[in-house]
Amino acid sequence: MDTAVTGSEAVAVKDSPVARTDEGPKPEVVDPRTVAPRDARELSRQFFARLAELEEGTHEYQYARNTLIEMNMSLVRFAAGRFRNRGDDMEDIVQTGMIGLIKAIDRFELSREVEFTSFALPYIVGEIKRFFRDTTWAVHVPRRLQELRVELAKAREELASRLDRDPTVAELATLMNISEDEVIEAQIAANGYNSASLDAALTGDGPENGEAVLADFIGVEEHGLRLVEDFQSLAPLMAELDERDRQILHLRFVEEATQAEIGERLGCSQMHVSRLLKRIIVRLRRGMLGELGCA
Repeated sequence: MDTAVTGSEAVAVKDSPVARTDEGPKPEVVDPRTVAPRDARELSRQFFARLAELEEGTHEYQYARNTLIEMNMSLVRFAAGRFRNRGDDMEDIVQTGMIGLIKAIDRFELSREVEFTSFALPYIVGEIKRFFRDTTWAVHVPRRLQELRVELAKAREELASRLDRDPTVAELATLMNISEDEVIEAQIAANGYNSASLDAALTGDGPENGEAVLADFIGVEEHGLRLVEDFQSLAPLMAELDERDRQILHLRFVEEATQAEIGERLGCSQMHVSRLLKRIIVRLRRGMLGELGCA
């Protein structure tokens, strides 16, 4: 086995049935992950040239592709380092960047006459940014609004430095060439990026010290509100009843008088009061529920 011209101890050239062609032996990398970035650039050109000659799906093609991936993992680690302070697990960020690296390898062509590193970095960074955009929102919002939030932040910063004050919605809409409603929609959507615990103290050290927490200011469901719509629907139906029917309802459901007591006050039997009540209630139910009220 002869040492390759790159100078890296991890690189070797050997006769291999996989690599051999009529032109002679091709370079094989013993441990691609230990190849120095400077050596990886030169070796990558050789492997991309080899990749272009091989049939996709063959063992030789897969070997060359896998070697390119492992040799250029340093690009992923370099790009991931820019996002080290985002609070996410670095391993997740690196794994996401690997997707970008693989896409770059599959789409790169030597005929572009551009360094692979320059070609691959935008793919890697793009995948990582997409990861943060899709997974770090506390509340899921449409991608259109996620992207609009980023543009809104840039526009706000630009106008604030130019005007020396917070820009208005109209000014933001003009700069971004969108409607004011879209600006407002993006501002509302931006609230979904971060969330706070309901147990988070508004001041001080926390609820254990008697401090107010967010949960203290959340309203409870007012069950009486459910009746508002019923009252609004019932009011015009009640207005259509004659005076006696309204009096019977008032005595029965407001003063809570018995049917016998209502009969004494109206000068009729308890049975007659029962029939009147049933007729009135059926009429009101039909008016509020339509066909369902007839069931």
